[in-house]
Amino acid sequence: MTTTSSAVKNSSNNFLPPGLVSNLQEVLLKRKGADDPDPQSQSSSAAKPPTVNDESVEPSSSSASNSGRVDDQPDSDTSKPVILVTNGDGIESPGLTHLVQALVCLGRYNVHVCAPQSDKSASGHSLTMRETISVSLAEIDGATAYEVSGTPADCVSLALSGALFSWTKPLLVISGINRGSSCGHHMLYSGVVAGAREALISGVPSLSISLNWKKDQSQDNDFKDAVTACMPVLEAAFGDIEKGVFPRDCSFHIEVPTSPLANKGFKLAKQSLWRSTLNWQAVSSNRHPSSGRFMSNQQILGMQLAQLSRDASAAGAARRLGTQKKNVEVVESVGVAGKSDSNRTLRYFRLEFLDKDQGGEDEDLDFRALENGFIAITPVFPQSQVESETQVAASDWVSRALKVGQ
Repeated sequence: MTTTSSAVKNSSNNFLPPGLVSNLQEVLLKRKGADDPDPQSQSSSAAKPPTVNDESVEPSSSSASNSGRVDDQPDSDTSKPVILVTNGDGIESPGLTHLVQALVCLGRYNVHVCAPQSDKSASGHSLTMRETISVSLAEIDGATAYEVSGTPADCVSLALSGALFSWTKPLLVISGINRGSSCGHHMLYSGVVAGAREALISGVPSLSISLNWKKDQSQDNDFKDAVTACMPVLEAAFGDIEKGVFPRDCSFHIEVPTSPLANKGFKLAKQSLWRSTLNWQAVSSNRHPSSGRFMSNQQILGMQLAQLSRDASAAGAARRLGTQKKNVEVVESVGVAGKSDSNRTLRYFRLEFLDKDQGGEDEDLDFRALENGFIAITPVFPQSQVESETQVAASDWVSRALKVGQ
């Protein structure tokens, strides 16, 4: 893994904010242990992150007067800033587990977790509007953690509302680490990116992290290496937020290459047009091989029964049970609600993502940087960044359309 300051790509066409670069270079130099040539002590230095003066950090804002909130666990140290962690893969995923462990080991922050109880990795920025979500305590050493039956955006919105925790504005929201890339158009589908985006919309600094997981090559321990590889960026973000110089108008999505510790350094990237082909396949049943990846059989059964109990009709029950089984949809009518239909037909389809390269040849695009072995850092904006030519073309079309309609 590249650990020198030269790993931070910084040119006229490809640069990180100057303050973030300075902070990142400082962290990398300290981790390198330049003053100690001994490899063993160098490794020890890399394992111990640089300290930050906690006395200069104001405690996260409180909302203790909210009588409807769930009380925090009593061992929280309110003198430390709060870091909120969520993800898209579910609270039991190894990416979240290793990230939280590393943050807890820093010893400088209160680590709080509010994450989906099951895999919501392709849920986009959806919110639960017409159903009640459930929240329960989860056991994660050193952290105050809750698992939520909703989406990543639900989790962050709930956590920032003051109804669940005694604070409403953490120092930083970190979403991840997700299993699989979220480059290009996948950011639109990504639950892990949506978790960070929801924080940004609420005015809270945020980062999201994905690992470029490859089915027959990657292992769960790669998430631990991904945390190690990303820690200089996290440290730089902590420092800049505490100084008040972290960018306010965007979040950052961090893509970690398949072999995290063999990365070539950090590179600012641009969101590409890379996308996958959505491939729907007819299947014989509604069973999905990955539906219980992070859940026990008992949890899956409990979720199905709870979901079914909320459905008053046969049609609603069929649709919602299909939703619980990832990427499966009932596509034909099941008859009039509440009435049996002996002639009804249920057909099942499963969605698969097939790689399709439409991203271009620019080396600064997110997926190109990732393929080339860099840790790609892509700014994420709360609204679409429309190019001037596109804006002009859109304005011209609207003008012509309105004239035709008159």
